[in-house]
Amino acid sequence: MTWRPDIDPAMLEIRARLLADIRQFFIERDVLEVTTPLITDYGITDPNIDSFALHGQAAFLRTSPEYFHKRLLADNVGDLYELGPVFRAHEEGRHHRREFWMLEWYRTGWTWQALADEVVELIRYCCPVSDLLQSNAINRSWRACLQETLSCDPLTCEDSEIVRLTPTLPADCDRDMRLDYLFATQIQPHFPADRLTVVHGYPASQAALARLDPEDDRIAERFEVFWGAVELANGYRELTCPETQRRRFDKDNLRRSKLGRPTMPVDENLLAALDAGLPECSGVALGVDRLLMVMHGSDHIDQVAPF
Repeated sequence: MTWRPDIDPAMLEIRARLLADIRQFFIERDVLEVTTPLITDYGITDPNIDSFALHGQAAFLRTSPEYFHKRLLADNVGDLYELGPVFRAHEEGRHHRREFWMLEWYRTGWTWQALADEVVELIRYCCPVSDLLQSNAINRSWRACLQETLSCDPLTCEDSEIVRLTPTLPADCDRDMRLDYLFATQIQPHFPADRLTVVHGYPASQAALARLDPEDDRIAERFEVFWGAVELANGYRELTCPETQRRRFDKDNLRRSKLGRPTMPVDENLLAALDAGLPECSGVALGVDRLLMVMHGSDHIDQVAPF
């Protein structure tokens, strides 16, 4: 054990420069920087994410500033972004930290496609010497990725086929958990290392806070951006219907209960903001530490964090 920071001053300077570049990117595009609370009353219902509860209080450390941002958007603040720390329990590993920095931003009136293009522009802006500038991002649908690799249509094949393709997973894993596993182990590792890949059209069951595609309600207007095999960003064309959002929160909590995990309070302020009128918009969250990690070829996310 040592009192010394875990990275040298050179990496601190690189990290500071990245944050400055991100801010300059949005200054040039007239997007407002905001700051929102780190402590929330609600946490998050998503079964795949655990909030840190504050001891002795009905409050949580934020896993994302998303709900606060949508309240600002409903109050007609307009395009906005935030840079800052977020917290997720039980997330530790090569690409995961319990506390990490997130960049989240929203564009009013934009499609998810336009926002995905801006994510690519931001990454290239922040690393201008990269070979990424020499080639276009790869755009693939989630369905096509799995269909080509597994030789079955993930939207229509029987549950028994998905179970057959994931024999090592516990029997109580549901369809989405198995599809996530197949994507993470069979698809994601094979993305070209020197390219950005945009994957879109995730199944409706994985919509989270995204709208469903108006032309095919089996898929969501959701995208993710990868640098090589590393996921950097997750974005949506945002859901604006409070009734649909409440049903999704309730479904999340039902799933949490079945998994033996605590249910989470629903953010009534977010639902009230949606009811008041969230403008048409698309939003995205990007992991700043992961971006710094892949920009500089680091093997572990801890190598780019001061402590």
